Amino acid sequence: MDIKGLRAVLDSTGLPVVYHSWKSSDPNNPPPKPPYIIYYLKNSDNTGADNRVYYKQNNYNIELYTNKKDIATEQKLEDAFDSASIFYDKTESYIESEHMFEILYEIEI
Repeated sequence: MDIKGLRAVLDSTGLPVVYHSWKSSDPNNPPPKPPYIIYYLKNSDNTGADNRVYYKQNNYNIELYTNKKDIATEQKLEDAFDSASIFYDKTESYIESEHMFEILYEIEI
């Protein structure tokens, strides 16, 4: 799977999705009200052979933001991952200053 395929999986949830961030100064792309998804490349973990990249492995963070603990929305995203056979690790945090939950999914594709 590549980044286009990942975007298609995220779009299948029906939630607003953006790569890296919404620019609050851009009136054509204001941040939506939660829930929404932000995804970005965290790093790569490539395998080399013969002085070149033999196998590419990209690690992405997918962040789900909600105003309250929303198990149904988390399940919707997890179902999309499961349907696409994407393995994920999950952590949760609360952003006090924003009064929002952030559910972080870490994946490799």
